[in-house]
Amino acid sequence: MNRIEGLDKYIKLPSYRNAMELPHEVCEEYRLLAQGEYNINYIFTHPVSGKEFLLRVNCGSQMHLEDQIEYEYHALKLLQDSGRTPRVFYVDGSLENLKHGVLVMEYLPGVSLDYHKDMTLAAQCLADIHSVPVSAEEGLLCPENPLKAILEECEEMVKVYMDSPLGSDETKRKIRSLMERGWERLEQFDNQKDYQCCINTELNSTNFLIGGEGERNYLIDWEKPLYGDPAQDLGHFLAPTTTFWKTDVILDPKETKKFLDEYIKAVNGRFSTVGLKERVYTYIPITCLRGVTWCAMAWVEYQQPDKLIFNESTYKKLKAYLSHDFLGMLSKYYFMRG
Repeated sequence: MNRIEGLDKYIKLPSYRNAMELPHEVCEEYRLLAQGEYNINYIFTHPVSGKEFLLRVNCGSQMHLEDQIEYEYHALKLLQDSGRTPRVFYVDGSLENLKHGVLVMEYLPGVSLDYHKDMTLAAQCLADIHSVPVSAEEGLLCPENPLKAILEECEEMVKVYMDSPLGSDETKRKIRSLMERGWERLEQFDNQKDYQCCINTELNSTNFLIGGEGERNYLIDWEKPLYGDPAQDLGHFLAPTTTFWKTDVILDPKETKKFLDEYIKAVNGRFSTVGLKERVYTYIPITCLRGVTWCAMAWVEYQQPDKLIFNESTYKKLKAYLSHDFLGMLSKYYFMRG
């Protein structure tokens, strides 16, 4: 816990210990479980109940929110009846006793999603989450034009790379060409509001916990939830920039179609899926842009010596996504002019 200054003192605070019904003296052990780009997660066993919990320390916000950890907590509360997300028990976004937000949720069993064998399970999990009734007044962010919002986010992220002398001129040219095609796609998109719900927007394979047939499967990482079209989630899930992130998988058209058929089957009429597939196929290339431009921004950040969280595997993927081969593949198969 030494990597988070003051965390050892924070877990001794009466406010935290009382809320979690922990003994007055610290007798539980906090073990590093995993770290992403914006959060560090620890696991501990409650000394009284024997249950395992995950303590999540927030180190930044992709959404530029001052109350990032409380926003995540709120989304998980909205989705608790889905049975597909972790239950939350504690949140502190005040930054009064620690300069980072803190969230405690239940620790859930399972392994990361396998794109070769778990696609039906993922479809059922997402269908259950998307079927939870959520209104526009529930406090989730809701872009007026989601595709435009993604492209504007892409422009903001890629500017970091474009303005950096460290970036490759050829890579800058290739990314700018893809961005121009993305803006062309926006002009062809019908922004009609269809069914909306709480969407995750970051459906990487490691954000799923798969228990297998007969067991419960979960979606656990809710850093960037929005009120939006489930097609946006599905487009992110199926995009090559997502599937390739923690694996070497890029889904072919048959696999993509099969997944969407399984998802619609799992929805089972709980909400309208009319036009869903067409919208998904629009979101996929735009999601690719979001992935590439985030990688470009993150690559520049990884050159900074004072970066708090550094993942070697992430850095290797950043370089892979910015390679001429990968960018060329996206251009050929996902941004063909037609």
